[in-house]
Amino acid sequence: MKRLIIEIRDLQKSYNNLQVLQGVGLGIQRGETITILGGSGTGKSVLLKLIAGLEKPEQGEIRIDKRDIVPLKEHEMVPIRRKIGMLFQGAALFDSLSAGENVAYPIRVHFRLPEEEIQQIVREKLRLVGLEGVEEKMPAELSGGMKKRVGLARAIAIDPEIILYDEPTTGLDPANTKRITHLIVELQRIIKVTSIVVTHDLDSAYAITDRLALLHRGRIAMVGTKEEFLASEIQEVQDFIAKKIVE
Repeated sequence: MKRLIIEIRDLQKSYNNLQVLQGVGLGIQRGETITILGGSGTGKSVLLKLIAGLEKPEQGEIRIDKRDIVPLKEHEMVPIRRKIGMLFQGAALFDSLSAGENVAYPIRVHFRLPEEEIQQIVREKLRLVGLEGVEEKMPAELSGGMKKRVGLARAIAIDPEIILYDEPTTGLDPANTKRITHLIVELQRIIKVTSIVVTHDLDSAYAITDRLALLHRGRIAMVGTKEEFLASEIQEVQDFIAKKIVE
């Protein structure tokens, strides 16, 4: 069995007295792709933000390489954040920065490198996502699919050990959905990262993932392979699959 890179225990999070996560527990293996499924408002994106250290839970542990990040202060999170890249929903590019400068941003934050080396890294990461030559383009000049790919290049710019994908195919047409799905698989193969994908797209999830985790009513209802998921007799799993088929 692979060593766990992330261990989540009894995670609880609420907003305005509404409890979103009610004791989430999950172990994520180094080098795997795990997809977190669930209906709208079940807390999937919240869980990603907690893993990234962007928010804090009221209770529970999030251990990354055995270190609990929950009690860490902001300056103590810096070495943890060097291990994590995140593709935000909608890509979340800086509108005032070119595509190249968006990719360079985390490199400048975390490392002091010569400008020539930074630009070389930027070109390489954009090449990996199939966007050679767009360094000077502004986000307003890019299509939705291209923005997602620039966001992905930014996520891998500092060679993270973990990549978090928040709804990577939402809002994309079928061609770009297929392209992003393929990129997630290829990056997993090429750079050997641990990938955590939040999505509502079952077809994409089946294509990319080693395991699936269903988040239901603030807890993990099931974790398993695609085959185990499809064969599951757990009612929440069956209901989720049936709903997606109807959609």
